[in-house]
Amino acid sequence: MAYGSRVIQRDLNFKVEKGSTFIIMGGSGCGKSTLLRHLIGIQKPAQGHVLRNGNDFWSCSPKEQDKIRQTSGIMYQTGGLWSAMTLAENVAFPLEEYTSLSPREIREICHLKLALVGLAGFEDFYPSELSGGMQKRAGLARAMALDPDVLFFDEPSAGLDPVSARRLDDLIIELRESLGTTIVVVTHELASIFTIATDSIYLDNRSLTLTAHGHPAKILQETTDESIITFLTRGEGRKNAK
Repeated sequence: MAYGSRVIQRDLNFKVEKGSTFIIMGGSGCGKSTLLRHLIGIQKPAQGHVLRNGNDFWSCSPKEQDKIRQTSGIMYQTGGLWSAMTLAENVAFPLEEYTSLSPREIREICHLKLALVGLAGFEDFYPSELSGGMQKRAGLARAMALDPDVLFFDEPSAGLDPVSARRLDDLIIELRESLGTTIVVVTHELASIFTIATDSIYLDNRSLTLTAHGHPAKILQETTDESIITFLTRGEGRKNAK
């Protein structure tokens, strides 16, 4: 991954297993969000390949790329809701854009998706009328509108209080377990990392490459890399970490 001649990360090689919650972690500026954009298909790698179900995304035709993108749902840091639309209208938008469903069917799906994230009864509310945590959940409902194979989250807990962040973590776990959704999360929040992850990678901003791959707890137990130990224990060290 690079911006012009500036290399952000190199030699990344990993696989996201179906049905996993895959965490992309690392310190600020290491390239986590940049990597997410590569995986989603909105930024082309300087070198290498991004495979989705064995298909090289950037070798596909634009029409095929659009089809692959439609199998992904994205939840942005801020929720990314359209402020002039109600929650139901936000969730309905991708359904109206990419399906031939009737208005009645779309309304039913909107109600279901909002109910799944604990927002039943809030269909006619505007984003400005909701708390930050509720806006995040509404963003998740919209990301789930097209029943994607993969859900991508960019710092989902950013700006949330600890209770709201934990509720969102619980919701992510519930979605994986009940729907079998593959979930890819960019985060540096340790509570979330150890709570929701089934697999992870650590991007190092010194060597500019991936230096650990596996469950975060196992990485912490086995690594001898002091930068990873510092990151995963908030600088307290392995012996003092709880």
